[in-house]
Parts: sequence; C-alpha cells; structure tokens
Amino acid sequence: MEGLELVSFQIISSAGGARSKYIEAIQEAKQGNFETADTAIKEGQEMFQNAHKAHASLIQEEAGGKSVNITLLLMHAEDQLMACDSFLVIANEFIDVYKNIK
Repeated sequence: MEGLELVSFQIISSAGGARSKYIEAIQEAKQGNFETADTAIKEGQEMFQNAHKAHASLIQEEAGGKSVNITLLLMHAEDQLMACDSFLVIANEFIDVYKNIK
C-alpha cells in the first residue's frame, strides 16, 4: 500500500480513533468523570490532528501541481474526517450538558 491509498487509510484510521475518543469522553462525562472526559477529548484531538495532517499533505501535493485522483476511498476518508470534526462539537456540547446536570 502506498501513495493515495496509504494517506486515505491514515485519515480513516486517525479520524476513527478520534471519534472513538469523543464517544468515550461523552460516556465518561455521563458518569461524572469530567477529568477523564477532558483527557479523552485531548487524545481525540491529537488523533484528529494526525488525520488533518495527512489530508493537508494531499492538498499540498495538488497545490504543487501534482494531480490527486479522487477515489471512493479518498471520498470515504474525507467523509470520516468531516464527521469526526462535527462529532467533536457534539461531544463538547454533551459534556457541557452533563456538567450542568451534575
């Protein structure tokens, strides 16, 4: 595996890991474990940064004149990246709600 396929899987893997951490954060907040929830959010954000860096490398390639073929795998990777970004917003909102309830 190399090139576009490898970068696509890096994005999918990192975004998926981040999303899992955001879900974990919500579950921890639900139990009142807000410090653990904050840690999970931070870990998720680090994973998201890895996904974003991989995605940015493709953008830089294309900006440099190298054509990037749009594949179904890349579209899936970008979808996962966008969903992950949205999930962070939702996770933070849920955590705030649980903090207000407690």
